Amino acid sequence: MKALQKLNKFLWKYKWRIILGFIFTICANWVQVYSVTYIREAINTVEKLLSNFNKNGTTNLDSLKQGLMYASLAFFFFKVLGGILTVGTRQMIIVASRYIEFDLKNVIYDKYQKLSLSFYKKHKTGDLMNRITEDVGLVRMYLGPGIMYPIDLISRVIIIAYFMLQIDEQLTLYTLAPLPILSVLIYKVAKNINMKSKKVQEQQSIISSSVQDTFAGIRVIKSFNSESFIQSKYTEEADLYQKRALNLSQVQAAFGPLMVIVVGVSNLVILYLGGLKYIAGTMDIGSIAEFFLYLNMLIWPFTSLGWITMVVQRAEASMARINEFLNVENVIASDSKKEIKVNGKIEFKNVSYVYENTGIKALDNVSFTINKGETLAILGKTGSGKTTIALLIARSLEPTSGEILIDGENINNLTVDSIRESIGYVPQEAFLFSDSLTNNILFGSDEIEETVAEKFARKAVVHDNIDNFKERYDTVVGERGVTLSGGQKQRVSIARALVNDPTILIFDDSLSAVDTETEEQILNNLSSEIEGKTTVIITHRVSSAKQADQILVLKDGHVLENGSNIELLNKRGYYYELFNKQLLD
Repeated sequence: MKALQKLNKFLWKYKWRIILGFIFTICANWVQVYSVTYIREAINTVEKLLSNFNKNGTTNLDSLKQGLMYASLAFFFFKVLGGILTVGTRQMIIVASRYIEFDLKNVIYDKYQKLSLSFYKKHKTGDLMNRITEDVGLVRMYLGPGIMYPIDLISRVIIIAYFMLQIDEQLTLYTLAPLPILSVLIYKVAKNINMKSKKVQEQQSIISSSVQDTFAGIRVIKSFNSESFIQSKYTEEADLYQKRALNLSQVQAAFGPLMVIVVGVSNLVILYLGGLKYIAGTMDIGSIAEFFLYLNMLIWPFTSLGWITMVVQRAEASMARINEFLNVENVIASDSKKEIKVNGKIEFKNVSYVYENTGIKALDNVSFTINKGETLAILGKTGSGKTTIALLIARSLEPTSGEILIDGENINNLTVDSIRESIGYVPQEAFLFSDSLTNNILFGSDEIEETVAEKFARKAVVHDNIDNFKERYDTVVGERGVTLSGGQKQRVSIARALVNDPTILIFDDSLSAVDTETEEQILNNLSSEIEGKTTVIITHRVSSAKQADQILVLKDGHVLENGSNIELLNKRGYYYELFNKQLLD
């Protein structure tokens, strides 16, 4: 149960609820057990009156009625009181487990948001979703029933054993003797359950990831007419899950027969030894009935012991999977609390970066400086490291070696929030949320007015497109903006980046899906917006780069050329050839 120790801080947070739940459980069990003594008195009263009737042929019916009525009312009262206390137990412990579930999901979700991009490149979305839903749900079962029922069992066994010992010590020992054997058997079965539970949860994650990938890429699947192939792959994974789940269920099913055997043996012991004692006159018939009732009161707690063991084992397996992510060190995290107002000067000093998941060296000793208010254009072939520079500036990645300075301060000495709040970033792959166009443009901003969204949509040359939509700015785009064209999504992303008036603007090949005429119009509109701002334009087009103060040409992660448009043309190198080729086109 080492993996579950991470939950101790949550249990401590709601300790008073849980302690009160324990008190309610103990009181409820004492009341329930004590109520059985009235059944013993009622049976003994009837037996005594019947015995007198057999001896002298008369009996006092009024006394019998009075005794039975008293016992019935007392029994009913204690049962009601026990029920109320049981409800109180659930209100304390089960509700506390729901609170902890809520807190745990928030902790996981918060952790997800703080992890670096490299983490998400190594893990599938379906697996992430499964851990915050299915796995947390199984952990909650441990925090609720997994805590409540063991306390119920322990307190009930102690209380019942006490009452049994008051009646007959020998019969008590013989009755409870098979129960330790049951515990050993449960332990052995539980070890098997733990192993099989982990396999079931792992396969559940694989299925979730497969389904998520299928729905996200449904257009590709349909365009390649691959529905049957995808269905066959899903069927294979589902069959494997079914096989593992059935295997687990078969092991869990062993608990039922174990309980029937153990309880049956205990009942036979009571019947045999109790009968001998009754015949010998050392035990009354009411006490034998009381023993049977006590044993039946132990059936559910001991039956639940098997289920609880399974719950704890599955929760341990799930919490181990959750801990895998909670224990991941965030490479982007900064211990510094230094927050500054970013002016915009950016400097790279011999910066290199190697992608952890592939081992590819995206940047190799890259150095350059952008002064406040200047524009840097970065050109290069696919895979030359252009996007990596953008991600490093935004602290979405951490350099493998070298130093990045903002306003002369190492970025590791600044908080991540202070850097990112100063950046307006348009990613290479435009991503829109399944929400209205207004909310997408104003995302991350305190603005809520449609007029503000329209203002920046005009600058990004997407207003005319939006104006032609039936619901204009209230149009809800599909998942990932699937209802818009590539160019429309890029322009909405540009509008979104401008809303917060950032100090640093980064355009990562954000005009690749628009024609050159629209590109020219967007750049003209942005000229007033980028004035006074440090701007990084990553592009394949010379037309987007030629007006920049500085142009950086990359090749295989190295700086091939660096200078202004005129300087690079005079060098008659790679940029010169690219300029003439695109001009000819």
